[in-house]
Formats: sequence, structure tokens, C-alpha cells
Amino acid sequence: MHIHLVCAARPNFMKIAPLYRALKKEVWAKPFIVHTGQHYDIDMSDAFFRDLGLPEPNINLGVGSGSHAEQTAWVMMAFEPVCIQEKPDWVIVVGDVNSTMACALVASKLGIKVAHVEAGLRSFDKSMPEEINRIVTDSISDLLFTPSEDGDANLLREGIPKEKIKRVGNIMIDTLAANLEKARQLKPDSRFGVKENNYVFVTLHRPSNVDDMHSLSVIMDHLAKLAKKIPVIFAMHPRTKKNLQQFGIHNTINGSGLIITSPLGYHETIGLVDKARFVLTDSGGLQEETTFLGIPCLTLRPNTERPITITNGTNKLTSLEILEQDVNDLLNGRNKKGAIPELWDGHTAERIITTFKDMNEQRGS
Repeated sequence: MHIHLVCAARPNFMKIAPLYRALKKEVWAKPFIVHTGQHYDIDMSDAFFRDLGLPEPNINLGVGSGSHAEQTAWVMMAFEPVCIQEKPDWVIVVGDVNSTMACALVASKLGIKVAHVEAGLRSFDKSMPEEINRIVTDSISDLLFTPSEDGDANLLREGIPKEKIKRVGNIMIDTLAANLEKARQLKPDSRFGVKENNYVFVTLHRPSNVDDMHSLSVIMDHLAKLAKKIPVIFAMHPRTKKNLQQFGIHNTINGSGLIITSPLGYHETIGLVDKARFVLTDSGGLQEETTFLGIPCLTLRPNTERPITITNGTNKLTSLEILEQDVNDLLNGRNKKGAIPELWDGHTAERIITTFKDMNEQRGS
């Protein structure tokens, strides 16, 4: 069974790594890694391949950046001839980036079966490009692997046949569980001169937060004020750094005590998250990872496609208006104790591979 694993952005790499390793153990499977090149910066891409022990991609489409329409079109144009030449039995897409939807569209139109890992997540906010990608991808996929019960419910409500839906758990947790000990051994907090449980780790990259001058200015003011109370490590996305310069905001944070660093590798990121007092983010993946690790998380967004991290986990949505109060609550120990959701156990890839193995045996019988 020839299976294409499509990846494009940092969170994708964590999702395909356990799938690739599991498939390589199977004599009936031939995994083929397709990197669309959506994240083309070495800090955003190559470093994660190294950290996760993934081999060089079988092919890199090299699409780079562009508008949503441009990027989607470039991926489709680049991926179609690959599918025609390689003739995969299945294309597995993960997550919700432009490449996820683009490759699913190409495969579906060529009559190649599509499986979506992390299916069924919904923020119910169509102003988010990722929400459009999720809905389109799920609607044309032949197999939908969901991480939690809410994903099943969303798909059934949208008319997806029950037999296509397989709840397998959270694939991100497979990678986290497999790499946690190594991340802890690095003791990355020592690099920044901070003490365990006495710093805040921050990642922010969504356009609503960092592409708007007013929002970014307010965020940086909040962080500068917070840094006077507790060390703040901000792993800054390249676009955020560029906007700070462009908006002239970088001058306002000089001498604030903020510890600003470039994007970090996977192990260093997890190591910092694991020892933080709390995390401030707008990342979907960090909402899940903090829930698994039991670390309080504030998500600077009006909604989340991962509500289980709020109902079961350690996550809380915040906004610029209430951020200071939410931060003070956490600094004063007023945080909820979360629980790890069902099937977030590090064995999601095994359950996915069992599904394909059973199909392969049926095909051969």
C-alpha cells in the first residue's frame, strides 16, 4: 500500500512523524513523505525534521509563501504531477493549513483516497482560513481520524457517514510522549537564566494578534509589564519580528526585560513548556500539549477548535481586555486542574495504522 504523508508547517511534522515510524515497520506499507515547502525557513522546517528524526522528504514541492489563493494553487499544481507519477493508494493529510486542503483536493479529483488526521475540529469561525480548510478537507475525505468526541459530533452534524469516522486520539501526543524525556534532559530553561516554574513561555503568530498594529502594541505592553513580575520568554515568529520593526513597536520594549528568541526546535520548545509557570499562546498545538503536561495555558483567541482543552484540560481563552486579570489569576495560583482526555495516550498512530492494515488485508483476501 503506497501512502503519501503530506506535511507543510511545524505542527504537521509532529503529526506525520509517528505515522511514518509506524508505517515503516509494516511490510505491506510504503510511506512517502511529501513536504509542500509551505514553511520554507530553516528554523521553521528543517530543524523540526532533525528534532523528530524524520528522513529527508521524498519530495519537496518548494511552494514557499504567498496569499492563501496563491499558496493553495501552487501546492495543487505541484502536487498533481507527483500523484500522477507515483500513483499512491492513499494520501494522508494532517491538520488544517492550506496544503492540507490543497493536497486533499488534488487527490480526491484524481480518484485517490484521502485520509484526514485531526478531522472534525471546528472553531465555528469562518473568518479563520484554517476553518475553511478543515471543512473542505473533511467533506472530501474518505477516512476521518478524530482526536476527541467533539470531532465525531461535528462531522455527524455535517452529514459525514458514521462509517467514515474513526476516533483514534490525538496524534500530537504520540510525538510529545515519545520526546518528553529527551526534552527534559536538555534543561533548556538554564539557557535563558530562569528558574523552573518561575517564567512564562509565549508564542504568538496569528494575523489577528501580530499583523494588526494596535493589537501587537497592546500585546507587547502587556508582556513588558508582565516581565517586571516574572521572566517572560517569547519565542518570536519571523513575521512578528518583522511587524515589530515595521510598526516601530520594537523601540517600546527595549529594556523591558522580555527575553525574545527566534523560533525554537521541538525539544527545546517542549522543555520550556514543561517547566513554565504558564503558557500564553494562540497556537492550537500548544493548547493540547499544555493540557497533556498539566501546565496552565492562556489562549489569546476568541474561540478554539479544540474545546476539549478547555472543558477537560488546562486551557482558557483570553482577550486583550481581560488578559491582565487572567495573568494575575495564574500568578496567584488561581488555575484549574485539568485532566488528560481519553485516547491521548501516545498510541494514536498505532490505531490509525491498524485501520489501514485491516483494509490492506481485506483487499488481499
